[in-house]
Amino acid sequence: MSHLRTDLEAPPENRRFGTGWISGVLALVLAVVGLGTVLCLRYPQLLTVADARGMYNVPLIRLALHFVLIAAFLLGIVSLVLRKQKVLSFSALGLVLAAAVLGGSRATTRFEIESDVYFGLDWFLLNLLLTGVIFIPIERFLKRVDQPIFRIEWREDLLYFFVSSLLVQALTYLSMAPSLAILRTANLGGIRAAVASQPLLLQFVEIMFLTDLVQYWLHRLFHRVSWLWKFHAVHHSAQAMDWLAGSRMHLLEIVVLRGCTLIPMYVLGFAEPALYGYIFTVYLFSTLVHANLRTGFGRLERWLVTPRFHHWHHGIEPEAVDVNFAVHFPWLDRLFGTYHLPADGRWPSGYGITGEMPRGFLRQHLFPFVRRKAAQTDAETQRQHGV
Repeated sequence: MSHLRTDLEAPPENRRFGTGWISGVLALVLAVVGLGTVLCLRYPQLLTVADARGMYNVPLIRLALHFVLIAAFLLGIVSLVLRKQKVLSFSALGLVLAAAVLGGSRATTRFEIESDVYFGLDWFLLNLLLTGVIFIPIERFLKRVDQPIFRIEWREDLLYFFVSSLLVQALTYLSMAPSLAILRTANLGGIRAAVASQPLLLQFVEIMFLTDLVQYWLHRLFHRVSWLWKFHAVHHSAQAMDWLAGSRMHLLEIVVLRGCTLIPMYVLGFAEPALYGYIFTVYLFSTLVHANLRTGFGRLERWLVTPRFHHWHHGIEPEAVDVNFAVHFPWLDRLFGTYHLPADGRWPSGYGITGEMPRGFLRQHLFPFVRRKAAQTDAETQRQHGV
């Protein structure tokens, strides 16, 4: 694995067109997607999201999988011929071979599982393809910082991305629990009917406002309360910003944030089209605001959160401490006195925290529960963010 990582993080002169690096990386990505899809076809009850199974066009998936595996094989051969280091090509070809042995595009269900528990491998693959295909090319053309795709800490962020996708069922169940508890105990039939009868566009805007209002104050609490900051510090520990950086979040923070923001969405009874429209929008939006994009979006910055606005929330400068908590509407920060966006168009000079934060997924998840040798005051803990 170390050799594969070294080749993926090769210096610029070894990543140029004609060196076999591009074909090798594409082959590896396609091979991973191909093998993952084969596993989903063989073990659908274990590795696919239950609500999504009925929506999949399996014959079309098999046809696409067939071409994906062929493309991965051919690109692997090209990389094998062009590149001195063969680890990328051999890794890709090995994964293609494993997919073929497991049945390839003709893979069938291996066994039936009598269980309601599943892991979202299909969600991870779809998530990776959708956001990667959209944002990687955009960041290549509009990048603010000249950093490679496989930049510092990419493996940690990809693991966060993978685990949160794989645990989609558990995270959804825990996040929905507060809303379902309220609905079981409160009689809100009239309010829910009135809300659902509104025009869908109005409902969409209302969801954006209500969820942002909840997230603003919850986000601010995660910065101001010392023991909550220990969880949120995991997110702020990312030293590079791009489409993948937003995935770095402690699983318990994900549950708390989603659980609280889902309450106005579901308890008030918004119609499903408005809910699904918002969920898809915020899914792309949360990736966008962390992206490595140089554009400032002009006057739109005054009304909607943009990458520059949110990057200042992650900045290491003293002026970036405890600012820009809004997720959608920056005027909430103006209203509550936490707005910061330099008029001269400046961006932060760097990202991360200076406080103690271990490397690695498991260590970072244990970090809030481990007692450190030197006790810190609340003020010192707050200064760790962005200083």
